[in-house]
Amino acid sequence: MPETKRSGARPDLPETKRSGARPEMSVSARIDLALLGVRGSLPVRRSAGAGPSDDGHLLIDGLSAAVPRNPLSPYVLDGDQVLLDGAHEGLSPTGLQVSAIERPAFYDLRTDDGIEYEKIAKLHGADVLATTVMQTCIRYDPSQRCRFCTIEESLRSGATVAVKKPAELAEVAEAAVRLDGIKQMVMTTGTSAAKDRGAKHLARCVRAVKAAVPALPIQVQCEPPGDLATLTELRDAGAESIGIHVESLDDAVRAKWMPGKATVTLDEYRAAWAEAVRVFGRNQVSTYLLVGLGEDPDELVAGARELIDMGVYPFVVPFRPHPGSLAVEVDHACAPRGDVVEDVTRRVGKELIAAGMVGSDQKAGCAACGACSVLQNVGG
Repeated sequence: MPETKRSGARPDLPETKRSGARPEMSVSARIDLALLGVRGSLPVRRSAGAGPSDDGHLLIDGLSAAVPRNPLSPYVLDGDQVLLDGAHEGLSPTGLQVSAIERPAFYDLRTDDGIEYEKIAKLHGADVLATTVMQTCIRYDPSQRCRFCTIEESLRSGATVAVKKPAELAEVAEAAVRLDGIKQMVMTTGTSAAKDRGAKHLARCVRAVKAAVPALPIQVQCEPPGDLATLTELRDAGAESIGIHVESLDDAVRAKWMPGKATVTLDEYRAAWAEAVRVFGRNQVSTYLLVGLGEDPDELVAGARELIDMGVYPFVVPFRPHPGSLAVEVDHACAPRGDVVEDVTRRVGKELIAAGMVGSDQKAGCAACGACSVLQNVGG
């Protein structure tokens, strides 16, 4: 493995900056950014891949934020602030303070086989190492595919490799912690045809990374495995938290947006969540809930309340049409209205606060990072 030309860990991340803007203005502008994106260059970005996000990463008011890059956005990056382009009125401040996230040093390295570290794992947010350990999915046929997902598009473009080997992930994780101050890791996977749906390979990967960097907290993400005892295997391998992502609790929405995944019943999900809470603990289990797929907002909030009562963190995220996905290429889908996202986010945030569940209390994972949601901006 060649030596990097840089040395030492990254400087400490900046302390949270309070802009003086009214909280109402800050949350609304943050939601607009999540939906409309921003104009400007972002050194750390993610294109294509698993899930509903295609974003650039930065810090807004000291919090990690994943924001789409959109040349048509009315929001403009200008140094350490975000400006709103009011056309005839010109540029005006939003009150949001911005810090760029620098390209990490570990991206400059390669394995002995010549694979770029960036193709094995990527920086998400300010200090999260993320990887898709298996970049193919049995549900990727157009008739079965989740319409917001492009997991195999990044593989076809050459941006990643099909299967990440445990030893390679351990090598990358060690370098990312040493050179860039990585504080947590997320491992997700495409769904395999095996009974475990890919969870056992996740366990092998976790075990290898933990052997190399024992103190690095890891979240794993997978569908409910056919044998729920596999959840204990993931915990025993060293994973501290888990995401079992359903995206919607409405069966009609699931059948439309994720027909293959919808064959796993909500009863199977509930059983997996319950067992995961038993194994990993309350507020160490999470699931994505996407706002904007057509689910009634009141029912979405009621479903989030049900999850919270189970000890599962509902990671509420606005749907953003992802280039290369069926949602964009076939459906020509649009992002939801900002007022709907804000209403749902605020209501779920209140439920989380009342239950004493905060995303930052998770040891690792999407809720711990918070960049793809706005829940952290409302106290959740």
